[in-house]
Amino acid sequence: MVENETEKLKEKDVKPSTEQVYDTIIIGTGSAGMPAAIYAARFNMKTLIVGDEPGGLLTESSNVENYPGFSSISGLDLMNKFKEHVDSLEVPFLYERVQQITRDKDLFLVKTPSGDYKGKTIILTTGSKHRKLGIPGEKEFTNKGVSYCATCDAAFYKNLVVAISGGGDSAAQAANLVAEFASKVYVIVRKDYMRAEPINQTKLENNPKIEVIYNTNIKEIKGEQFVTELVLDTPHNGSTSLKTDGLFVEVGANPQSELAVQLGVAVDEKKEIIIDEESKTNVEGVYAAGDVANRKFKQALTGAAEGAIAAFSAYAYLQKRDHNKEASFSYHD
Repeated sequence: MVENETEKLKEKDVKPSTEQVYDTIIIGTGSAGMPAAIYAARFNMKTLIVGDEPGGLLTESSNVENYPGFSSISGLDLMNKFKEHVDSLEVPFLYERVQQITRDKDLFLVKTPSGDYKGKTIILTTGSKHRKLGIPGEKEFTNKGVSYCATCDAAFYKNLVVAISGGGDSAAQAANLVAEFASKVYVIVRKDYMRAEPINQTKLENNPKIEVIYNTNIKEIKGEQFVTELVLDTPHNGSTSLKTDGLFVEVGANPQSELAVQLGVAVDEKKEIIIDEESKTNVEGVYAAGDVANRKFKQALTGAAEGAIAAFSAYAYLQKRDHNKEASFSYHD
């Protein structure tokens, strides 16, 4: 995220306190974490939200066209609106990376560089991080032609040749964006089909600048100071060498569930947190939502809904545990 935009999101922050016992501490400040904070605050819960910076990976999306109320909006602008809503409810933000979560009787201790924060419940919305190719040259040329953020770097490739690695919707979106600047865009897909949202794939297929190379993997990234060539495992136009000025890696993401595992929360074979329909995990008082959870359909909209459900579940749990009440009312806006 651009630095001054990050600071803009932080302007109205309420400061957290290590002395306060929070009803819930939300770990993660993206499209699931901030809705969880909004709903927790509306339930009158003392709430703290913790994360590196507001917005998460969605801030890297250039064009969000599937969030109700906005026919088209950048991910950064959408997250700005989420943040403004959270600020209006005076929920404190803590911009730090959580180092550890432990349990001490009825409380959870969230350890950060500035201290330990106490919460009665935890909502994990830690999202995901970019998956890497793990091939020779990737590490050496990161930020030297290899990028994981088309929104951040597409404009640097005006009139140049660029490749996109990936076969999903993020790859299609990246290709459409990069094609606005580059002279040529190759999309390298390891299978014989793409799994993009139809509207994005149609845009890709109708763009004369974009060429899709199917059934192909990148074996190595080569260059001098910057990327100049990709080595393919299948010849393209008679050669396994593809000349390019840059590579955007869009091969999915891995869930950031390490904190959950430390806490004893169950995860599946993909390391995604296992939740039920109420966003509950196997650990009492711990809930999860968004990309870190084991839901098949991962979108900003579904993450926001899961965050809201997690907040309600945490509220209902505390009502029953601390006040012997059933939170059985039907909540409507």
